[in-house]
Amino acid sequence: MTRTEGSHVGVTPGGHRCIVRVEGGAFAGPRLRGDILPGGGDWVLERSDGSRRLDVRVTLRTDDGALIYAQYGGIFHTSAEIFQQLTSGEAVDDSAYYFRTAPVFETASPRYAWLNRLLAIAYGQRTATRVTYSVDAVR
Repeated sequence: MTRTEGSHVGVTPGGHRCIVRVEGGAFAGPRLRGDILPGGGDWVLERSDGSRRLDVRVTLRTDDGALIYAQYGGIFHTSAEIFQQLTSGEAVDDSAYYFRTAPVFETASPRYAWLNRLLAIAYGQRTATRVTYSVDAVR
């Protein structure tokens, strides 16, 4: 998923708020594949302990044309030094930070209706401009 730094709302009573635009991307797995459509976003809240609470909303389009809404909250945390390395484009091993989300999905497609009843856990990896996830269904 490609992301672009967006609006810095500033320090609010809840923490430092930043809204990041999702520009697009792709997804692939054993049961579905397709594109992440532009226009989604992440309403990030940096908390006083340095962790970031994530609130991501995106639209997926499968390779056969079905639309799927995905929403997930999560947590990203690392040291200030590692975060600086990530945002400056340096390669950082994903064991140097904690990045987890819990996606839920909505679709009107009968073929993918099983997603409407699924909770997943995702392990994130991040670079300066890209986010990738390994998503596992909770059984």
